[in-house]
Amino acid sequence: MKLACPISQFRVAPDKSVKLKKTATKIDPLYTSDDDYESKLASYREEIAHWQSILYAGQQESVLLIFQGMDSAGKGGAIRHVMSGINPQGCQVHSFGRPSEEELAHDYLWRCLLRLPRRGMIGIFDRSYYEEVLVVRVKPEVLAGQNLPADLVKHKNFWKDRFHDIRQHEAYLHRNGTKIIKFFLHVSADEQRERLLARIDDPEKNWKFRLGDLDCRSHWADFQKAYQDCLEQTSTTESPWYIVPADDKRNARLIISQIILQNMQKMELQLPSASPALIQDLATARKLLQDEVAER
Repeated sequence: MKLACPISQFRVAPDKSVKLKKTATKIDPLYTSDDDYESKLASYREEIAHWQSILYAGQQESVLLIFQGMDSAGKGGAIRHVMSGINPQGCQVHSFGRPSEEELAHDYLWRCLLRLPRRGMIGIFDRSYYEEVLVVRVKPEVLAGQNLPADLVKHKNFWKDRFHDIRQHEAYLHRNGTKIIKFFLHVSADEQRERLLARIDDPEKNWKFRLGDLDCRSHWADFQKAYQDCLEQTSTTESPWYIVPADDKRNARLIISQIILQNMQKMELQLPSASPALIQDLATARKLLQDEVAER
């Protein structure tokens, strides 16, 4: 299916300055009606499923999709709607909340390393190790709870070093066959307010609400600054960030679908060629199956 808009407009170029206040949280719709939206999303899902099947058959490369954003930005809904058409055997979704006691006893990348996709798989992180330069940076008490040596925490390059660690980590994964695609769902404060109110007012959405969401909202400016630094410091040629306007959930899902599809197309995935031994096995199997009919 032809892509509806150039995805380059959402990509954060390496070393590009990011100003979230000047970056749109909403753009003109990429769909003309409910039916048009459903039709386009279904087509994208079908295409993604096609490339996923080739990825799974090849068992050489993997894809890691990372979703970040403020509370109620639509991360879970995007994952559910965009990826619902793929084979669940070839996909793993992990949601990272507050670290456990065991996870805090290791380095901050450890718990995510355990859940990286194996070859042939698509891995999806709903939040990720990026929380370590976001919520951990905005809320000093979280960093204090990690029990790190005081001299390391007080070092003037502490956050710069964390950005460096993440870039090197992702470069290592890229060199070992993992394609990383990162999404920041950019939602406005006004839209977040409406979504939080909807969670409060709708009994079917009450389960989504956490009082802590309001605490993070009270630090909105700090989080926006943390995200700006994160996007600037960790968007690379091999593992780019995409800033997705997220006030319109449907538009966001169509944009995310296009980004995933185009990146998978660029991987030039191919079905594995049959080896001489397999060709011989296929010929033997064909003869055995045909002989069954002849013997009846």
